[in-house]
Amino acid sequence: MNAPSELGDFLRSRRAALRPEEVGITAHPTRRRVAGLRREELAMLAGVSITHYTRLEQGRALSPSDSVLDSLARTLRLTEDEVAHLKALARPARSSSSGRPATAHAEHAPPSTRRLLAAMADVPALVLNRRNDVLAWNPLGHALLAAHLPSEAPDTPADRPNLTRMLFLDDRYRDLHPHRTEEAALSVASLRVIAGRHPDDRLLAELVGQLAVNSTEFAALWSRHPVRTCTSGVKHLRHPLVGPLTLTFENLLVPGTSGHRLIAYTAEPGSPSEAALRLLGSPTTTPVARNPTAVRR
Repeated sequence: MNAPSELGDFLRSRRAALRPEEVGITAHPTRRRVAGLRREELAMLAGVSITHYTRLEQGRALSPSDSVLDSLARTLRLTEDEVAHLKALARPARSSSSGRPATAHAEHAPPSTRRLLAAMADVPALVLNRRNDVLAWNPLGHALLAAHLPSEAPDTPADRPNLTRMLFLDDRYRDLHPHRTEEAALSVASLRVIAGRHPDDRLLAELVGQLAVNSTEFAALWSRHPVRTCTSGVKHLRHPLVGPLTLTFENLLVPGTSGHRLIAYTAEPGSPSEAALRLLGSPTTTPVARNPTAVRR
């Protein structure tokens, strides 16, 4: 993932999405080949020279100033998440001093985090890294999201479930989400944020490449360059054993790690979802039959 190229793609996608009439430009319908703003129109509105803006889109401008980026963000009407993404792409961080892609290494959830997961016996919980690889889960988290996979799957880096991959390539995980279209869009938007912050993450680039090749849906969403962070919210699930669930989730950063997050799911007290979670955690509940070929890797 080349940051200058990503910056150009992002700017073009947002320029194309902004219609001239939205910014006070009267467009002659027979003289325009595109619906969005032209480069020169955006540059004029933002008070940036067309030469400088063109260099930005072509990935040839180094370290643009805050004033230029802020002006472009205001003109393009970017959200707070999109502004942060724009600046991350314009000034990419490097985790290796050589400038080459960082070497991949195996990640594991810290022992203290594993103990915390084990103590949360009545709450489905799991630990993810920044790429959404599952590093650990407690029994209820496993039963809720991936009972068709071996419970020990997160312990082996080569076999780890990845929630983004599963959402697009694992039929059983896909079926858990009754609002899968919205879930897929949010998943891609969140992954875009991480990709902007870590352009030299080789494993992340491989994940994006694999999904783009094997899922036309992912490829189409990725090409739109959506950007959005999501740290909490409501998750609707349709579990094969206990039926529909409405759960609140929270993302909590694990201190001292390279972006690990603990995600916990809770149900409203006294609700049918709370009763369903209790049933799911019961030892008498029949586990879902595992299918080792369910995930296309």
